Amino acid sequence: MDLFTIISVLMVLVAIFAYLNSRFLKLQTTIGTMIISIAFSLAILGLSKLFPELIELEKNIVGSINFKKLLMDGLLSFMLFAGAVHVNINELKSQKWKIVAFASLGVLVSTAFVGSIFFWVLQQLGMPLPLVHCLLFGALISPTDPISVLGILKKVGIKKSMETTIVGESLFNDGVGVVIFLTLLQFANAGNLDGIEPLSIAENFLVEIGGGLLFGYVLGRIAHRAISKINSYETEVLITLGMVMGGYALAGKIGVSGPISMVVAGLFIGNKTYRQEKKETTVDYVDKFWQLIDILTNAVLFVLIGLEIVLIPFTQQLILVGILAAIVVIVSRYLSVSALVILLRKWLSFDSKTSLLMTWGGLRGGISIAMALSLPVDVSWDYIVPVTYLVVIFSIIVQGLTLEKVIVRITK
Repeated sequence: MDLFTIISVLMVLVAIFAYLNSRFLKLQTTIGTMIISIAFSLAILGLSKLFPELIELEKNIVGSINFKKLLMDGLLSFMLFAGAVHVNINELKSQKWKIVAFASLGVLVSTAFVGSIFFWVLQQLGMPLPLVHCLLFGALISPTDPISVLGILKKVGIKKSMETTIVGESLFNDGVGVVIFLTLLQFANAGNLDGIEPLSIAENFLVEIGGGLLFGYVLGRIAHRAISKINSYETEVLITLGMVMGGYALAGKIGVSGPISMVVAGLFIGNKTYRQEKKETTVDYVDKFWQLIDILTNAVLFVLIGLEIVLIPFTQQLILVGILAAIVVIVSRYLSVSALVILLRKWLSFDSKTSLLMTWGGLRGGISIAMALSLPVDVSWDYIVPVTYLVVIFSIIVQGLTLEKVIVRITK
């Protein structure tokens, strides 16, 4: 099947699922389309004995798409830029130290908690995995997804400082999570944790994350200078598109974090260029373009997550492990957030419900699945991928559908 046909079929499914969600489920687009996509895949699996060609067709379509490459080298740049361009940087500045702590130390602490508890749980089940493999799972599942939670938080009317902290952490912890994941993957490929050099790891973090911050700022300033000289929304859209695509590709070539670069560039363009200096009409056109890109890329991503179920090697035992892993991830999230709150309370003020809100509001998304799929086969791929998939599905559906009610209840 050629590429155009695959894309065409995928977009038809996205349109149908989005329509069904808007017409019947009336859920947030990402959550609703993914639920329908999963139901569609399960229905195909159920009909596969009667119509085996249906399951083969879906496997052919989904199998032709490299999920990891599509997200990490494509959709992620658009999603992060589109998410950041609509965030008020002054609100982020008011919570900057909390965001920095949760997006960096929080991911490290969460990785340690998830990895060690998951390692212990698997030992009790008689399914032991190497500790480094469990830590890898902790690293890939710790970053939270800004896209899944942003729309929900806007609807609920949560306290602004808390909303800003959750969204800000989600925007920046993807890049940190990827760096931790890649670092641990080197040790997993070596077969053990021997030979860890703290200075080398610190240098890698500095280059990837610090370089991403600087590169994103440079990208934003270059695009800002170009846009400030014109007043043509068509050209401005093209400039931002070129900056996102070219900048993300270049970030990978020079060894800095592409996700963090896109977040910083989006914040710069959104706040410096379009909140301070541009005419309202031009701002409206560019803003609506990136809102549409945001909706489209997320719809495609979450439909693909649902369709991928036909390619994941599930067993009854792995489903049990996946359910336990979802509990481990939630408990670890609560412990890591609580630990940071206790550690930083001397210098920063926290709402009494911070740990609960950030735990249930810490939804996982496609980046976790993409990292899991990128694992080599000999790094417990058959265990980690299905478990990651189940944790993400649980997070998006169970936490996503109940988040509004949980927020209302605990903030009364």
